[in-house]
Amino acid sequence: MKALNWIKGLASVVIALHIVGCANQTLPEATTRASLTTDVNDYQYLIGPGDNLTIFVWRNPEISGSFIVRPDGKVTTALVEDIEVAGRTPTMLAREIEEQLSTYINNPRVTVSVNNFSGPLSEQVRVIGEATSPSAINYTQHMTLLDLMIAVGGLTEFADGNDAKLVRVVNGKQVTYDLSIDDLIREGDISKNIDMLPGDIVIIPEAWY
Repeated sequence: MKALNWIKGLASVVIALHIVGCANQTLPEATTRASLTTDVNDYQYLIGPGDNLTIFVWRNPEISGSFIVRPDGKVTTALVEDIEVAGRTPTMLAREIEEQLSTYINNPRVTVSVNNFSGPLSEQVRVIGEATSPSAINYTQHMTLLDLMIAVGGLTEFADGNDAKLVRVVNGKQVTYDLSIDDLIREGDISKNIDMLPGDIVIIPEAWY
């Protein structure tokens, strides 16, 4: 009898340690919406291949116009060929074009706006596995896990949402966190909603029945 009780006690300890170990893999407080305000608000859109740019040069309409960013991340304008634009913010690009145009124009003033958003691949958020429509989604400021799941159509009937994983690069290192997507979208537990960041990958496994 004592041996049986000892085995039960040992089993309880093992289960408890397993639970604690799993808990360490959950998202830390620093990645919840309340704590990520600074990072999220500091986000600036980066231009990527496929973006449609409007480059306006003040008082020079003949060299202004709309340009599609090529797959190599460059555009060619009337006066400047093969400008590297991918990975730059519109404001940063405007200043660089002004610098290059200053060879031909006195004190150029340039405005760059983005009309069709694709963004760099490194900025997209990807969902793979048992989502209704697994895909890469363009990151937008304040995007949450709930927004992302709506964009991919939610979970399939075979999904194990509470065993989903978030893969995120933190300080140059890849870190994996546990997600509870079932609790979020099927139980309405908003505490499981988190901010997404550019480059995040969400992996949703199939449930084992």
